[in-house]
Amino acid sequence: MKTVKNKNMIYALFVSCLLATAACNRDSYTPSSGTDTKTSGDVALYVTTNTRSYDFYKTYVDFSTKSNMSPNTITLEPTTTFQTMEGFGAAITGSTCYNLMRMDKNDRTKFLTETFSDKGGMGMSYVRIAIGCSDFSLSEYTCWDTRGKENFGLQSEEKDYVIPILKEILAINPNIKIMGSPWTPPKWMKVNNLTDLQPYDSWTGGQLNPDYYQDYAWYFVKWIQALQAEGISITSITPQNEPLNRGNSASLYMSWQEQQAFIKEALGPQLRDADLNTKIYVFDHNYNYDNIADQEDYPIKIYGDPTAAAFITGAAYHNYGGNKEELLDIHAQNPDKELIFTETSIGEWNDGRNLAKRLMEDMSEVALGTVNNWSKGVIVWNLMLDSDKGPNREGGCQTCYGAVDIQKSNYKSMTRNSHYYIIGHLSSVVKPGATRIGTSGYSIPGLEYAAFKNTDGSYAVVLLNNTTENQKITLSDNQNHFSYEVPANAVVSYRWSN
Repeated sequence: MKTVKNKNMIYALFVSCLLATAACNRDSYTPSSGTDTKTSGDVALYVTTNTRSYDFYKTYVDFSTKSNMSPNTITLEPTTTFQTMEGFGAAITGSTCYNLMRMDKNDRTKFLTETFSDKGGMGMSYVRIAIGCSDFSLSEYTCWDTRGKENFGLQSEEKDYVIPILKEILAINPNIKIMGSPWTPPKWMKVNNLTDLQPYDSWTGGQLNPDYYQDYAWYFVKWIQALQAEGISITSITPQNEPLNRGNSASLYMSWQEQQAFIKEALGPQLRDADLNTKIYVFDHNYNYDNIADQEDYPIKIYGDPTAAAFITGAAYHNYGGNKEELLDIHAQNPDKELIFTETSIGEWNDGRNLAKRLMEDMSEVALGTVNNWSKGVIVWNLMLDSDKGPNREGGCQTCYGAVDIQKSNYKSMTRNSHYYIIGHLSSVVKPGATRIGTSGYSIPGLEYAAFKNTDGSYAVVLLNNTTENQKITLSDNQNHFSYEVPANAVVSYRWSN
């Protein structure tokens, strides 16, 4: 009997281990631990721990009916206001769309609903697409690879993958915002440098021939109009993805001087004359300007020309070099122009599939870090890659992971990585048009948060507990207060009506 008992104990332990492993690899948002099962209440919460013991778990708490005596109180200050939020999301690259189109339609609809629905999902609200190819495309191309305006046209990547996916997303969330960015102009517009002006027959590097400024601006206009004809409105554009990066598989070097001239002489006037209200965000590159001395403060230098500045909404940034404090510096120099964060990636170099590490760091540096430094939106890189980190292009990133990675063998099972969660925790409670507001009160190392007031009057708070202990936090809007014990190493998003 003793032997049987021991075997039963071993078997029970084995089963519990299997269940724990399954919990860490699940695709659902159901908690794998905890006893909190409320399905309604005054405050809606979403909780994710870096162990996935809570996996974007939705629960509720009620307002307290007692006087608030908690020393751990964070008080919202709605009269102190900062930026108005544009939205949050991910890049819908050609590779992302290819992977999504390989999924079973019902599975794809379920995933897109979970991701973009404002009622039944995370409510992601801003996506970024390439104008032509990117380093996560099925081939190198633009929409005007042969001279002659009659040769402009959307290509198979747009027609077969990107546009169908965008239409499915729009059916789920008709208010989605879309940013377009080119990785390269048509090769026939490129030259080796602005002195020799010799033809440059390569997707990688080169510079835009000033003789083609008007043609290239026409290309932007026609691309926007072509998407409009498909029922897809383009909210914003950047003139060039990573303009200081000569080495991407598809790329172009465009100094601030060139970008200023292009916007002033061609892009701005042609968008205006076509009666397009598409916003222009300049730069779209790293905090450290790739350590090129004369390109520091790139956006501020462009704004120095009033004619160019009049066409520009603001500046976009990536975080592959430098520090997010640069956003504070740029805002301080020109607070009238907007800031938006448009790209960050995870991969082999930063332990990208290790949620225990990345959830904490990415929430701090990318999500809360940029928002608390005046960014009006946060967009991460590929929404979905396959389990082989693709499809990708030779010369582009071969070691990147997606916000979600889908198993290439069946295009069904998937792993949600940190970028999916950090965007979801913002977009689920902070809606487009929300205003970031002030806070006061409880603060300790490892506790980071941002507070907002939505256009419907509801309040939202996104909070990171990057400590090894649970933290019982009380939130107060001066009319109502409530408490919730935030798990260690967790992110919690709150939303309530006052």
